[in-house]
Amino acid sequence: MAEAPAHDYPTIEPTSFDVVICGTGLPESVLAAACAAAGKTVLHVDPNPFYGSLYSSVPLPSFLSPDPSSVPLSPSGDDSHTVVDLHRRNIYSEVETSGVAPEPSRRFTVDLVGPRVLYCADEAVDLLLRSGGSHHVEFKSVEGRSLLYWEGQLYPVPDSRQAIFLDAATLKLTEKTVLFRFFELVRAHIAAADEDVEGEEASDKISEEDLDLPFVEYLKKQQLPPKMRAVVLYAIAMADYDQDTDCCEKLLTTREGIQTIALYSSSIGRFANAQRAFIYPMYGHGELTQAFCRCAAVKGALYVLRMPISALLMDEERKNCLGARLTSGQDILCQQLILDPSYKVPILDAPSDGSDSNLLRKVARGICIISKSVKQDSSNLLIVFPPKSLEEQQIAAIRGLQLSSNLAVCPPGMFMVYLSTPCADTSTGKQCIKKAIDALFAPQASDSLEGHLKETSENNEDLKPTVIWSCVYVQEITELFTDICPNEEFLPKKSAAVYADDDSDSAE
Repeated sequence: MAEAPAHDYPTIEPTSFDVVICGTGLPESVLAAACAAAGKTVLHVDPNPFYGSLYSSVPLPSFLSPDPSSVPLSPSGDDSHTVVDLHRRNIYSEVETSGVAPEPSRRFTVDLVGPRVLYCADEAVDLLLRSGGSHHVEFKSVEGRSLLYWEGQLYPVPDSRQAIFLDAATLKLTEKTVLFRFFELVRAHIAAADEDVEGEEASDKISEEDLDLPFVEYLKKQQLPPKMRAVVLYAIAMADYDQDTDCCEKLLTTREGIQTIALYSSSIGRFANAQRAFIYPMYGHGELTQAFCRCAAVKGALYVLRMPISALLMDEERKNCLGARLTSGQDILCQQLILDPSYKVPILDAPSDGSDSNLLRKVARGICIISKSVKQDSSNLLIVFPPKSLEEQQIAAIRGLQLSSNLAVCPPGMFMVYLSTPCADTSTGKQCIKKAIDALFAPQASDSLEGHLKETSENNEDLKPTVIWSCVYVQEITELFTDICPNEEFLPKKSAAVYADDDSDSAE
């Protein structure tokens, strides 16, 4: 989109804020809501005419198509500060697409950074509830049971006592016994911890010594076989990295594992219209950014769209940022400046301890369009590939999410599948995503085989879905709030607006 002439930009008053944020992606929008709720004065601008920035939910033809435009140069304003011009970059790397999207392609809505489900009882949902954001977004339940990829097959995840006993096809009697005994142990511990009678040591509680053990060691102590350990570690406790290795990047303790299992259990059936543990926003994750922007605006944040930041205002002597110069030429001073990941911040001649690099991490992602569900009669579901389930070099879990038309992200009869895995190396991460795609789906059929495969699929319900279109890429992620407000609670409960028609039993 062509930039408007400078004289068309509005003049912003006041000209000094506690926090200036450029980009209305999800991290920036949540930060704006949190900072506004903490009493900060917030200016939130975006170069685009819409909310969501890099976290928008966009039609498929627009997905990753526009390259980030260079930031237009501003008129030379007050020269009392050192002005450092900004440039924009693409935060996605190693992008590969394959196939042709079915028409009409605009009916497919793609989340730019890939979606994430929410636990019904997660702090993120509580954050939406207490900030008032839940009144601006609607959710649907991820109703299908999660699937675990193990030894080349997909198995339903036995995530509750009822699921254990109903699973007569994939669970052996010994597996049922040890898993049921483990869930009973966890249930008793959680119940005893909730009661927590002062001065008394509950006999049902897991010992402190065991709580401090690596979770994988505790599961071995409870005699869970490898497959059941994978179920608990990667499909329920949601560990990201291989727990059964000495060089695990993030080793889960028993205490942390039990806390996540408690969260999982309390999420099941929390809302009347979401019977399973997970929910997902209608129309895509772009709705979440708008919800938090509305919350920030209610708390006094000022919003200006179509307003790029073109330069930083630096104190050359102190080597710190004093504010930003807008494309209109106006200078805005601030205590904290947050730019979305598309901005490339020049490296100044200032000493660095390398701490910024610790905030960055990479995630390899994949998106596929298919016309048949991964699991028959299931619309929305999770798929988990434990570490080493695809190859020995796989050090992190890969998670997939299948979405259907009941979330208004694709036409009826079609499905979108997102895959993601944390990675340190882009090529390794992409290789893992591609192997997961190969394990789940059949390759695109040539014209000569299309008719034969269609006829075969009518007689074989177990035939893998065929990939119609796919994209694999790598994305950088940062974490910022603790650096901005180190002594503040993240969106405190007292910040929630009071709504007379609040319905605590609804996931909307």
